Amino acid sequence: MQPDCSSRLIWRRRLDFQLEIIPPPRAMTRQCLWMPLALLLLLGLADLSFGSADEHEDYYMQEMLTREHYNQVQVPETPITSPPDGQGQPRRSETMPKGKGESDKKADKGIAPAKSAPNKKMAKSKKNTLKDSNSASEGVGQFTSIKEECPPIGLETLKIDDFQLHASSTKRYGLGAHRGRLNIQAGLYEDDLYDGAWCAGRNDPLQWFEVDARRLTRFTGVITQGRSSLWSSDWVTSYKVMVSNDSHSWVTLKNGSEDLIFLGNREKEIPVRNIFPSPVVARYIRVNPCSWFHSGSICMRVEILGCPLPDPNNYYHRRNEVITTDDLDFKHHGYKEMRQFMKVVNELCPNITRIYNIGKSQNGLKLYAIEISDNPGEHEVGEPEFRYTAGSHGNEVLGRELLLLLMQFMCLEYLSGNQRIRHLVEETRIHLLPSVNPDGYEKAFEVVALETRALIAWMEKMPFVLGGNLQGGELVVTFPYDRTRSQGVAREQTPTPDDHVFRWLAFSYASTHRLMTDANRRACHTEDFAKEDGTINGASWHTAAGSMNDFSYLHTNSFELSMYVGCDKFPHESELPEEWENNRESLLVFMEQVHRGIKGVVRDLQGRGIANAVISVEGINHDIRTAADGDYWRLLNPGEYKVTARAEGYSFTSKKCEVGYKMGATRCDFTIGRTNLSRIREIMEKFNKQPIKLPVRQLQARRSRERHLGTS
Repeated sequence: MQPDCSSRLIWRRRLDFQLEIIPPPRAMTRQCLWMPLALLLLLGLADLSFGSADEHEDYYMQEMLTREHYNQVQVPETPITSPPDGQGQPRRSETMPKGKGESDKKADKGIAPAKSAPNKKMAKSKKNTLKDSNSASEGVGQFTSIKEECPPIGLETLKIDDFQLHASSTKRYGLGAHRGRLNIQAGLYEDDLYDGAWCAGRNDPLQWFEVDARRLTRFTGVITQGRSSLWSSDWVTSYKVMVSNDSHSWVTLKNGSEDLIFLGNREKEIPVRNIFPSPVVARYIRVNPCSWFHSGSICMRVEILGCPLPDPNNYYHRRNEVITTDDLDFKHHGYKEMRQFMKVVNELCPNITRIYNIGKSQNGLKLYAIEISDNPGEHEVGEPEFRYTAGSHGNEVLGRELLLLLMQFMCLEYLSGNQRIRHLVEETRIHLLPSVNPDGYEKAFEVVALETRALIAWMEKMPFVLGGNLQGGELVVTFPYDRTRSQGVAREQTPTPDDHVFRWLAFSYASTHRLMTDANRRACHTEDFAKEDGTINGASWHTAAGSMNDFSYLHTNSFELSMYVGCDKFPHESELPEEWENNRESLLVFMEQVHRGIKGVVRDLQGRGIANAVISVEGINHDIRTAADGDYWRLLNPGEYKVTARAEGYSFTSKKCEVGYKMGATRCDFTIGRTNLSRIREIMEKFNKQPIKLPVRQLQARRSRERHLGTS
């Protein structure tokens, strides 16, 4: 049934292909434009003319499910007691069954329920519970029958600031509570100010790690890791959870009449998620280690799962809340969902989009790209080529989702008449490659060579002028060179001849990002890039052998940078709207920089374009070459430059070209003629004759005799 855009209800496809009816957003125009896309999604476009891949080949989806569920730990139905000395693994009580029967399997399913809507009675009971609950103890009692999950409250993404984290004791400042964030990374050396976990000052069962949510929150689970360290092995193997509304009176989660003890980590890096048997409402939550690795100490990295309860008067929430007005598909997309989504965007905007693939991954998955331009599939003289890529690591999915959102956003805004987007589309040939590595992180070490060859062939085929590679895990933009040039030096400033241009390009993205240049924001891991304006030379941060950015600069015309667009490589689905708001303006502004510098065409005396002509700028030891039609683009900062055009068999010519501060490249065309030698060679080859080549000594003797005869 075709839904009516004027009605107050719209259809939206859920990830499990079920339908739900939801209230429409305010922007009805954009909603109506997106209706055909939603309908196409419903029509089952999974089997499209893209080729196919088996379920087990989609390693991205496997990684997504692994991250979604982490290592689910079954909450036992009978008590688990901790050892009296606080060391080693927790000891199960004698009533605990040894085998795993049907009841255990059901219990597993109960701990991590599927995302299904609760029945009406449960929803009504839940609503009343939220309204009447006044204390943590009441919350525990009233949620005993409810199994649900909530997203992370934001330790990893820095939504929870350092002042909201507390601990019973601390080994030293670098291992304080503010470092107890999931996936936080340590510095290279011990005793660093930025170490890789919270570590207690003493090893005893009285230690705790506390989070203040600053508002009533329905807590549903905890995710833990050990300490990030090259030299130490520290992790917690079991723990209790306590909650409070005033940080003085604490209630421990119970399993019957005994304290509930959760199994923790078995090593320091793999996250382990525990879902509470029932949600609990409180403001404060504590993790109380009961046992830990026998050769290590009490150290933890933590994320809390929770849903904040509605509270319009909460100052802290209103201050940090980010709301998007864009009605986009804020969901995670596996490989099949990604290609289906790209197909639907193409169906909605067929006149400005084209889908193609640049090659295949190690496992045979096609590397799909989408082109957005007013003449898809054709390179137009004078129109620059731009590209974004993402997903070079399978576990860094934020860039992938941002590019899918970007193509949807540009399609909808173009149809809505957004002049800024229309100008970009009509004046630029834009290419978006959402997943460089669809096989995923687990197979990354096997697939690098094949996908790298596909990328290189793509870059050599397309005359790209500017590009960005979206990655995750930090908030910074890096620019070449990414590899140091000094032998045996791991980190040092290694600028290119176009360093001033790269610095401007990097700053154009970082300065328009919501967080990168915020001096008050907290560092993601160990380095505060905000004091560097959110940018850094790649080699001075960490050297990267085989950098595609370096290859692109040295062997093609394109200037490539890497954007680390978020602290969390794999944000929860509920955090995608905020991540989009953080990066939307930056994505657009950086694309617009492709129109900065000079552009033109190099022609011969007959007006024909000369391919592969060299464009040199005086004072910058880096040349570019013209495309097949003789057109070129050269990125430059504002200023006056002496530019020279030359080609094999042609004379060279120079002129002054001035770059202004307004957006838009300065036109700088060249006309060059053939040299006398090249014309002679052309004539000789035309008549199948070769010029006579004499040895140098014979030629000198011949000229000497001619001069002697002339004087006698």
